[in-house]
Amino acid sequence: MGLADLHIHTIYSYDGTATLQSVLRRAHEIGLNVIAITDHDEIAGSLEAVKLASHYGVEVIPGSEITTAEGDLLALFIHEKIQPGLSLIETLLRVKDQGGVAIAAHPMAGGMGMKSLTPYSILKALKHPIAGPILIGIETYNGSAIDRLSNHYAEIFASTLPIAHIGNSDAHTIDTIGFGATEFPGTTAADLLVSIRERTTQVRKMNEWSAVRVLGSWGIRYLESVFARLSLVSQVQQQTQA
Repeated sequence: MGLADLHIHTIYSYDGTATLQSVLRRAHEIGLNVIAITDHDEIAGSLEAVKLASHYGVEVIPGSEITTAEGDLLALFIHEKIQPGLSLIETLLRVKDQGGVAIAAHPMAGGMGMKSLTPYSILKALKHPIAGPILIGIETYNGSAIDRLSNHYAEIFASTLPIAHIGNSDAHTIDTIGFGATEFPGTTAADLLVSIRERTTQVRKMNEWSAVRVLGSWGIRYLESVFARLSLVSQVQQQTQA
């Protein structure tokens, strides 16, 4: 059985703290076979991670967490940035144009600026004859959710639908990568896609921190990343002056 985490942020997200290299290294260390880098409304980091992945023993699916007009959507197997702010259905159609698929991220979750899809939006999209088949999974466990009850509600809601249940970390630091994961038959991204389509995935809860600890970890890592960037800028300036 393979293990995947399809919702990970890096410094290419405005609120991410981890470099691509540290994410890939950590994913391999904890036994993940497949990951998706899904930075907010950005794909550049994900595409770069695809190129680096073979050096770290993990497979990377190119993706992005897209801010639709109705809430956040994980787009996977895409290769170009998709405009934020479109309706959910229009966004799904653009994902389809790139040969990708999508997962509803942390549905119904609130707090800390989370923009989550409602059951109404998801049901409406699933009924769409063209966009519906692109939405193939729902994140029923988000390992970084501050609103813990939302995981419970998402699981209940997903159980009424012909759609795969997905576990992800939504990691914004290397500390929480893999806290939520998806188990699937096989080990490759292709195997994972088949499993999601056939709804044979299993949610794996690897770890769980309190909301305070999640926020504290993010705060510390965010400050570290800020200082690291400032140090890099200073070094570049010194080299230029020399």
